[in-house]
Amino acid sequence: MLAELEEKKAKLKQQAIEYKDARSTLNAEASKWAAKRNELNKATKELIDKAQELKKLRDEYNRNVAEAKQSRDEYNEKTNEIYAKIDEIRKKYNLTGDRSIRGLRREIDHLEFKQQTEVLSPDKEKQLVERISTLSSEFKAKKEQMEKNEVLRDLLNEAQALRDKASEYHESVTKYAELAQEYHDKMISTFKEADQVRAEADASHREFVKAQEAADKQHREFIRTQREIRDFDKVITGLRRKNRERREDKVKAEVKREAEEILTHFRQGEKLDTADLLRLQRSGLV
Repeated sequence: MLAELEEKKAKLKQQAIEYKDARSTLNAEASKWAAKRNELNKATKELIDKAQELKKLRDEYNRNVAEAKQSRDEYNEKTNEIYAKIDEIRKKYNLTGDRSIRGLRREIDHLEFKQQTEVLSPDKEKQLVERISTLSSEFKAKKEQMEKNEVLRDLLNEAQALRDKASEYHESVTKYAELAQEYHDKMISTFKEADQVRAEADASHREFVKAQEAADKQHREFIRTQREIRDFDKVITGLRRKNRERREDKVKAEVKREAEEILTHFRQGEKLDTADLLRLQRSGLV
């Protein structure tokens, strides 16, 4: 019985060692995943901070676009008012035919914008350039004719100055819009990168949780075996004590039996030697 219990205890000790080693390995793995997760979370935060800075720059350039557009539109409106005055005078004195110089200017501006912003076939591009050239020549001729009138010349110069100012703001609109788009694209790209890194961090966290739960399970098994080992120790210690007491009782009984035999022989008249006296003394009978 005792040998069987000690064998089972030895097996439990071996299991406890295995559970402890497995727990240590899994805890190390969990720590590795936690470190990677923390590093990725830090990188995610840095990317989000960077994306927010890019968003601020984008929004700032968008505000610049809005302000430049407002100024451009104001100068264009003033230019149109001047051209309206010019058309009134032109009609009054029947100068340069029926077509207004303002209408010519608007059509030329529209076609030039189309040429700058649209992708055209070579034939369409050629037709557009020719049309712009024709209208520009007509505009120039009308302008030169009207400039002979001092009032119209002053108004044309004023309109041109206002138009030049509007063109400056339009260039600012284009420049700021391009910068806003550039920072918008960078912001979107950075947010996407942050999402990818966050996904990696989440995956690392799942691996951490998996390893930690497995380590906790091994720890619980280790604790269970330690508890069982202590229980076996109590039982084994009790059995050993009982076996020892049993052996001691057997020895005492044997000593008592021998002492009683010696006393019996003594009562029958036999002499006792020193060894017999020692046995009697050890038995406690004398």
